[in-house]
Amino acid sequence: MTLFKRKNKETKASACACNTGCPISKATEIKQEKEGCRKTVDGICCIKVLGAGCKNCHALLEATQEAVHSMGFTVEVEYVTDMEKIMQYGVMSMPALVVNEQVVSMGKVLKPKEVETLLKKLI
Repeated sequence: MTLFKRKNKETKASACACNTGCPISKATEIKQEKEGCRKTVDGICCIKVLGAGCKNCHALLEATQEAVHSMGFTVEVEYVTDMEKIMQYGVMSMPALVVNEQVVSMGKVLKPKEVETLLKKLI
């Protein structure tokens, strides 16, 4: 068994949902412009739940809708089940949550309070 020591160095917070340090690229900005995603007054233009239609995907959809309603946002939560569209986001596990055309969570069912926390960070 080989052990590796990690040097103490400052790391920046990850920009992507996988938390592996992926950089933010211009591709996100370009995609938002092409798809007409313009931020509204509350800072959120679109929210999507990506899923295959399973119980967990519906649970994330309901939690997201509840969080959006309790925060008083005017944006509608879209539920995407088309696998071709889901693949365009590069999501490897579902359900996934997309805010302003950026994947912010994947592979877990968030509670409404967790969704609220994510949305507050993005405003």
